[in-house]
Amino acid sequence: MNEMSSSTSAARPSGVDPNLNSNKLQEREALRSAFVWLALFVLLINGSWAVYRFQYESLPLPLDAKQAGKRGFSEVSAMEHVKYLTSLGPHPVGSDALDAGIQYVLAESNKIKQTAHWEVDVQVNLFHAKIGANRLSGGLFKGKTLIYSDLKHVLLRILPKYLPEAEDNAILISSHIDTVFSAEGAGDCTSCVSVMLELARATAQWAHGFKNAVIFLFNTGEEEGLNGAHSFISQHPWSRTIRFMVDLEAMGIGGKSSIFQSGPSPWAMETFAKVAKYPSGQVVAEDLFHSGAIKSATDFQVYQEVAGLSGLDFAYTDSTAVYHTKNDKLKLLKPGSLQHLGENMLAFLLQSAMSPNLAKEVSHEPGATSEDRTIYFDVLGVYMVVYRQRLATMLHNSVILQALLIWTTSLLMGGSSGAISLGLACLSVALMWIFSLSLSALVAFILPHISSSPMPYISNPWLIVGLFGAPALFGAFSGQCVGFYFLQKYLKISFSNRVPKLPSRTEDNLIKWEAERWLFKSGFVQWLIILVLGHLYKARSTYLALIWLVSPAFAYGLMEATLTPSRSPKQLKVTTLVLGLTLPVVVSSANTIRLIGTIIGNMVRLDRDPGSMPEWLGNLIVAIFVAVVVCLFLVYLLSYIHNSGAKRPFIFFSCALLGLSLVAVSTGVFPVYTEDISRAVNVVHVVETTGTSENQNISSYISLFSPTPGKLIEVVKNLNDEEFSCGRNKTLDLVTSTVRYGCWSSCDTEEGWSKSEIPILNVEK
Repeated sequence: MNEMSSSTSAARPSGVDPNLNSNKLQEREALRSAFVWLALFVLLINGSWAVYRFQYESLPLPLDAKQAGKRGFSEVSAMEHVKYLTSLGPHPVGSDALDAGIQYVLAESNKIKQTAHWEVDVQVNLFHAKIGANRLSGGLFKGKTLIYSDLKHVLLRILPKYLPEAEDNAILISSHIDTVFSAEGAGDCTSCVSVMLELARATAQWAHGFKNAVIFLFNTGEEEGLNGAHSFISQHPWSRTIRFMVDLEAMGIGGKSSIFQSGPSPWAMETFAKVAKYPSGQVVAEDLFHSGAIKSATDFQVYQEVAGLSGLDFAYTDSTAVYHTKNDKLKLLKPGSLQHLGENMLAFLLQSAMSPNLAKEVSHEPGATSEDRTIYFDVLGVYMVVYRQRLATMLHNSVILQALLIWTTSLLMGGSSGAISLGLACLSVALMWIFSLSLSALVAFILPHISSSPMPYISNPWLIVGLFGAPALFGAFSGQCVGFYFLQKYLKISFSNRVPKLPSRTEDNLIKWEAERWLFKSGFVQWLIILVLGHLYKARSTYLALIWLVSPAFAYGLMEATLTPSRSPKQLKVTTLVLGLTLPVVVSSANTIRLIGTIIGNMVRLDRDPGSMPEWLGNLIVAIFVAVVVCLFLVYLLSYIHNSGAKRPFIFFSCALLGLSLVAVSTGVFPVYTEDISRAVNVVHVVETTGTSENQNISSYISLFSPTPGKLIEVVKNLNDEEFSCGRNKTLDLVTSTVRYGCWSSCDTEEGWSKSEIPILNVEK
């Protein structure tokens, strides 16, 4: 032993502190830990983006007529309809362009009638709706009575010739030909109309085997307040034969058309999931839409509320920022978009139209179907999960009960020390939320003061990673750090009372590892609370809380957990995190990215009464949503950073990213708007008259206003010598909205255009 000690001492260089090698070893271990945490973070980000690309960006190859055959769906054929209808330019109700569009759809419907299978009866009807009044009890038009008249719709009914009873049970496929006054409507909803025409052509070759009729309704007046659907349901005799409906819509242009409303009958959702080739649909989108967060409405509401029908509502949601703007153009329609919807709808139509008991399968009793509502979501656009609320209630009850039993058992075995540790861990979660929301919201208030636009990220959505993601992430980490500090302090006191006394370095490591475990387990508490609340309020999106609780908890139980209080804690395994987060990331990351994009796109139309909202409100909505995503989905990952060498680089990176993003926004490096994504600005010629008929005072001016928050000073600069003045000194009531901020010009009114002519603006760009 003495010889070994001597040789060891001789091998050590003279003058070297024996603690130096130990410090270097610790630094090396810390560096490795930093690399591991960084690798996990990069894996999460890249994995989430890869899931998004696969789930929403992968579209089927377009088929031409020869490839599709007489009974298949051809995007190339459908695109011919899109090209013609968009060539008409904007075609709102009352325009000559809309009349031309109606005549085109009518002519194409007659072609389908002539080329249909000889055992199929195709009936084409041009329906001229009489005057009517549309008053809905909910949604965007709640409390408004909309009067309409002189609406024209094209109807096409397909049914087997030798089964006359089929016409008494019909499936309705509906969309609208008309557009808003400013858009050619490639997305909203020429793409839908074109898909329907191609679907009708293919269906007319299959219908000899149908047990039910299929009605294609090409309506007008949707953009005026869902009047087209209302006039058909209330006036057309075919409406009484409809047992089920499908509405096709667009809140953007192209991409995958996904289900975002369904029910109340679960049959359609279950059938679609069974037969769709590229299933796409999220109940999260339905919950969000029904919450009123997205200010929009579709014909689906009329069919449900007025006619009591069950159905499905599909929508394109790519490039939401171009919705109802001049940029809703053909060039933005991605190849494969029509093929995706067409093939899904054709498979669903064939299955449902051949059902011998359609009326019975879709029947429902109002108020008696809450437990039969469906929870649905697609996995990577390949498989759709559908189950009913009744099963969801059983799952939630089971998981909540088991979670409470496990926590109660653990706390009883851990005693007061375990209860206090859990409380401090939950404190870290609360601080995480407070710090994250506060820092992200602070940036939201700063942006309007440093940028020409209060929302400078609309055409470059990735900027929110630096503007809101960085402060939200830094805030979440800071909040956890404070909780981690107090948790360590308490555990040190708790460990000091243990017998036997442990070596100082060993005790410090055990305290850190124990605190890390409590932080990880605090994520379970967070998701358990959300699961309980969602269960109580019957929110169908609660399946996300179930997955984010069960999967990490199962991984922790498999790799880490023990109920033996005498066992010393160890550092959390990387495998635990990877196993626990794989399923939640696959199920929810793509939808989160898509949802953020949709929210940003809707910022273009946020201020429905221009000037009534503060400029920072849009930023605050985005900032809060980003902070919520960070706190919900990164609570487990952040617990791994506190015992690594990644803390300082992480803080530096977050602050640097935020700083660079703010500098880029303030200097205008990235344009707020582009050629394809621009701000919507309404231009209205206003003529006001006061006084009596004998002594009238007429004032005439041009008003500019925008539903996009922010001043119009930069817009006015692009109007050549038009003498616009902007401000809040004049409020306009334009029936559909109140303009509290806008710009006005009465230049050249003395030349006479105030009474008879439409003024012309000289626009530079």
